[in-house]
Amino acid sequence: MSLIELRNVSAGYGKNVILKDFCINIEEGKLVSLLGPSGCGKTTTLRTIAGFIDVLKGQFLFDGKDFSRVPIHKRGFGYVFQSYALFPHLTVYDNVAFGLKEQKTDKKEMHRRVMDMLERVNLTGFEKRLPAEMSGGQRQRVALARALVLKPRLLLLDEPLSNLDAKLRVEMRVEIRRLQQEMGITTVYVTHDQEEAMAIADKIAILDNGRIQQYDTPEKLYHYPANLFVAKFMGNPPMNFVDGALSADGTRVQGQGFDLALPEHLLPGGRKFAGHPIKIGVRSHLLAVHTERVPQSMELRLQIAENLGKELLISGMVGDSFVRVTVPEDRALYEQYRAIVRSENPFVYLTMSGVYNIFDAESGVNIGLETEA
Repeated sequence: MSLIELRNVSAGYGKNVILKDFCINIEEGKLVSLLGPSGCGKTTTLRTIAGFIDVLKGQFLFDGKDFSRVPIHKRGFGYVFQSYALFPHLTVYDNVAFGLKEQKTDKKEMHRRVMDMLERVNLTGFEKRLPAEMSGGQRQRVALARALVLKPRLLLLDEPLSNLDAKLRVEMRVEIRRLQQEMGITTVYVTHDQEEAMAIADKIAILDNGRIQQYDTPEKLYHYPANLFVAKFMGNPPMNFVDGALSADGTRVQGQGFDLALPEHLLPGGRKFAGHPIKIGVRSHLLAVHTERVPQSMELRLQIAENLGKELLISGMVGDSFVRVTVPEDRALYEQYRAIVRSENPFVYLTMSGVYNIFDAESGVNIGLETEA
């Protein structure tokens, strides 16, 4: 059941409308990440849910009730800011206890809850420290404890790890996920880091220009992006794109150096977009390399072979499209590819050994997600 529902919401800053007819449903107990480039509407969505930004049009429903006009202090949501927003003159204990004091919680109950929460975030023994005496990761734990001690039904996190170094980011995302699952709290998590979102979220909403481009599990987003924007945004190294066109009957995809029969699952979309220019999208590790032409292969003019230690990266051109392929490290294979690069006939042949996608070049949609009318 959906705990949160935004129905055709428009919101923004003054006359600058960022979200336009925005819709999303979030199930209770799940962690959902809002992901996208700067300015796409991630933080605006979070601030609209929190109540910092007014809903201009549409509805924000929480547990089936219209919260569109409910004041911030009556929503009862936990919010962790990018900057932590701790009170510098208060100790760790008093920072965590601040909201409970505002609620006039009984002193014994307040002490019990504060100490329990400090134990949960591994800060037992830090009660008397000031924020300035703590590391960035420890301050972030205090901010989390302060939000969670109030037992909110919803936790909102605005790029909570962006001020931490790479090692600490990994440690803290594990910690946040542990706490979220342990407490079963519904969480909305804003980030621009796709690895962070993939690692921590049950579902990810990818935003661009105030609209959701795709909302799905991390696995579906990675393997079956809904459109070219999602395909280009997700994955490191980036997905390869090879230009081509669908045949007149929509059963084949053709281009410079290849003429491939569409697999069964792509035929409905192939027939719908028959004759259209397309882009084949395939991840670098899902391409197999052959030194001789084989059926269902693409011709690659090999330009460079690199040994990255754990894998080989070979790069070149399929027609006018730049393509990268990663294969397990093999010294003999590396020398073979280098010899091909230097030869008068520097060609190898690629087959797609796993999941690949075909996108309509004009609309950007993934034809594999289309069905016949």
